[in-house]
Amino acid sequence: MNNQDRLRTDEVSANLTENAVKAAQEILTCDGKDLRSLLCKDIIMNALKCQNLDILDLKMIDRVVAEFQHAACVFKPYRSVRKVSIFGSARVTDDDPYYELAVKFGRSAVEKGFMVITGAAEGIMRAGIEGARPENSFGVNILLPSEQAPAKVIQDDPKLVTFKYFFTRKVFFVMEADAIALFPGGFGTQDEGFEVLTLLQTGKAPPMPVVLMELPGEEYWETWDKFIRQQLLAREFIHQEDLSFYKIMHSPEEAANWIESYYSTYHSMRQVRNRLVLRLEKELLDSHIAVLNAKFLDVIKSGKIYKTSALPEEADEPDLRSKARITFSYNKNSAGRLNEMILMINQLGHTI
Repeated sequence: MNNQDRLRTDEVSANLTENAVKAAQEILTCDGKDLRSLLCKDIIMNALKCQNLDILDLKMIDRVVAEFQHAACVFKPYRSVRKVSIFGSARVTDDDPYYELAVKFGRSAVEKGFMVITGAAEGIMRAGIEGARPENSFGVNILLPSEQAPAKVIQDDPKLVTFKYFFTRKVFFVMEADAIALFPGGFGTQDEGFEVLTLLQTGKAPPMPVVLMELPGEEYWETWDKFIRQQLLAREFIHQEDLSFYKIMHSPEEAANWIESYYSTYHSMRQVRNRLVLRLEKELLDSHIAVLNAKFLDVIKSGKIYKTSALPEEADEPDLRSKARITFSYNKNSAGRLNEMILMINQLGHTI
């Protein structure tokens, strides 16, 4: 770099710093009480509190914030499109029947209006992208010594994000997903699967369908399911309703249909103060509400389930204002039972 280029670079850096300082001052001195301003102010204040931390802590915080900011920017334009996160082994070759199954599943998911999210590497991940096509795919890659270089099919795509830390990567795998598809895999796939189920069971992730993809006659997930039932359920480490979080599927069309049906009547949910609001694609009949009150009395903290219109607190989601709604005081004791309620809502919706 010559002196002229160096001076130009220093000038750009100085301008960026000056603009950043001005923006920070505006945020910190803003008297407005809108949520965006308050959150930005909190972020800056938390950053200032980091000054006395160890260098290693500062490096990690800096990298995590940068990764999160970049990934959020990548996903933001596509938030209105539902997505399926696909997990599975990177070691599956393209002549493996499971590779073809993942290709067909990716294609079927897109036909149902979904985009896909994969780890962007080889094996099942590349197969999912090939089936969905890159324009319908997101890649959330991880920096590893081996195996995880981005697959060529998505290598130069702007929807590819590379993470240093597994935990930030997992956040986006689940936060941006409306469904999960698990194909056979090793430790990583099992880790991702159990992570998702733990988040669903504890209510830390919103309800969503989880499909376990298995070829007819295979016993990968069948054996796994036996372990879950014979060890976890039998020892009462989980409840019977927790089994409703996942479903073993043997064809891509079957799996895509199941995922689509999960949102056939149920749309989304939101906690508003002490009430849980379920947004619906169609209004349920009064007789349906009576059925829900009778079958799911155990999830209601007080009162009953009833229909409602959009609440004032939902004004920040204008696109959902016209959706039908039901609401109730949720006791937060069993996300599994809440998931069973959603499945029942979809069944009732099919009769309308």
